Amino acid sequence: MDRRSFMASAGAVALSAALPAHARAQAQAAATPGGEDARLRAMLDRFFYERLDSNPERATGLGLDKGERAHLRSKLDDYSAAGKAEDLARAKAELAELGTVDRARLSANAALDYDVVEYGLVNAVRANERFTYGSAGGRYAPYVISQLTGPYRGIPDFLDTQHGIEAAADADAYLARLAQFPTALDQSLDRQKADAARGVFAPDYILDTTLKQLRSLRDKPAAESLLAASLARRAGEAKLGGDYGARAEKIVADAVYPALDRHIAAVTELRGKATHDAGVWRLPDGGEYYAGALRAATTTNLTPDEVHQLGLEQVADLEARLDPILKAHGLSQGTAGERLAALNKDPAQLYPNTDEGREQLLAQLNRQIVAMNAKLPEAFATLPQADVEVRRVPPLIQAGAPGGYYDSAPLDGSRAAIYYINLRDTFDRPKFGLATLTHHEATPGHHLQVSLAQESEDIPLIRRLGGYSSYSEGWALYSEQLADEMGLFEGDPLGRAGMLQSFLFRATRLVVDSGLHAKRWSREKATDYFIATTGIARGRSQGEIDRYTVWPGQATSYKVGHIMWDRLRSEAKAKLGERFDLKHFHQVLLQGAVPLTILEKLVNQRVAARLQA
Repeated sequence: MDRRSFMASAGAVALSAALPAHARAQAQAAATPGGEDARLRAMLDRFFYERLDSNPERATGLGLDKGERAHLRSKLDDYSAAGKAEDLARAKAELAELGTVDRARLSANAALDYDVVEYGLVNAVRANERFTYGSAGGRYAPYVISQLTGPYRGIPDFLDTQHGIEAAADADAYLARLAQFPTALDQSLDRQKADAARGVFAPDYILDTTLKQLRSLRDKPAAESLLAASLARRAGEAKLGGDYGARAEKIVADAVYPALDRHIAAVTELRGKATHDAGVWRLPDGGEYYAGALRAATTTNLTPDEVHQLGLEQVADLEARLDPILKAHGLSQGTAGERLAALNKDPAQLYPNTDEGREQLLAQLNRQIVAMNAKLPEAFATLPQADVEVRRVPPLIQAGAPGGYYDSAPLDGSRAAIYYINLRDTFDRPKFGLATLTHHEATPGHHLQVSLAQESEDIPLIRRLGGYSSYSEGWALYSEQLADEMGLFEGDPLGRAGMLQSFLFRATRLVVDSGLHAKRWSREKATDYFIATTGIARGRSQGEIDRYTVWPGQATSYKVGHIMWDRLRSEAKAKLGERFDLKHFHQVLLQGAVPLTILEKLVNQRVAARLQA
């Protein structure tokens, strides 16, 4: 399959019509005070805040639990089946109301807002009406409880890192949320039990990790639990007085731990019934569930077979590109994966697997961010205001957490964005691959892309804070390539090998994700292929395969999105010649995350406008 043309027939969304000419649309908007543009913007802002009122945890994460929404600070999300039904009903109502807007009377930018929001709503409604187990829509996750899903996993870290403690009211709100944690646990457990009655629960190996994490949270004195110790420590630092630690300890002991015991008992029972089959093909309507997951993740109509073949082609291409670099380093025998594995074992490439070694590794990541920040003005006309800092994944959840991920800064600027790296074993993070991970998760990857959209005043909040995996993960992978083009690996061939290994890693995901869920590969077959192809250590490789088990399709978004970003830039260069400007090309980020088909239209419009200028 031609990497430059595979998107051409992948129309994931049928846009109503070509965007109206700028001049005509702007004239219409100007001639109609409070016209369709204003009506749409008010409608989308209302959608955003109505959704926020039903998602208190998100309100806190965004720094919007203040003023008239201060009451949200003492609440948790609704994890019940009724809450899920309310979300679907809201999406249907929003889609119906959006349909009352006359798209033909919108300006180009407003029409873009319309198309992007409509795309998300159509797909969310369609997916959640068809698949009533787990979750579907933006990210498909078939299991309510797994090593990556469920409030048992998210709420403790949320309370510790996102619920700030500066005043007594904050501590009181923390206690209120802590008291609701058992309800959230029971709500998710009720949903999982209902799904289990239909045969929908995670494979045995996933439940093993889930139980390990549940017991890690449960098996310590209540006073020493993260839930109580975090509040005690931070209330003390804020000099609030009062015995907040003891009050939290009582809630944990009397209510949270019994709820966790119910969780552990239920998951243990499911473990006794679980099979070892990895893919969602075994679930009700599982084949179409995976096809829907691919459509949602890639925003294309690529089939599982097409994704698998694309992955095989990309793997072969990247192995060929790695070969001369590895040979120059004296690694000439074996496959690319075998030689990368040998490089990973080189003691010179490893930080000690100790607390001191982890601190050294984190310090190196911070130096990499500083080095890239100094180079950003060469390629970007607009830079984000928010800072980004590096933290290790909390040990409490590191057994099942991804290798790295990004958490954006809140809108109120109360904290920096966070780039999390999983340091359960430093062997999984050799030095030659660290810079590439930093460029992906921080700058110019997720931090730059997400922050530029989030800080924009020109797009509505519902889009500033929304996203599409193929766009954002494709951008982050493109950013790794961009870092190399900007000279960050000059004189560092092993750093460039780390970048190519990262690309190989994402290409291999296309093969194993479709292998697991469409071709009925076992966990062991997928893991062995992953290790043999990428050379990534078994512990990290196993964690990756387990991630793809519970998030089908999501892992394919990276390489599919990267291919689109790379193709669009190459085509823009070819069309514009000497008039091509990299900074101008990157300004498309200011229009926010969009499905890939809409991104292609946007870039082509920008190129056409530049040719006419």
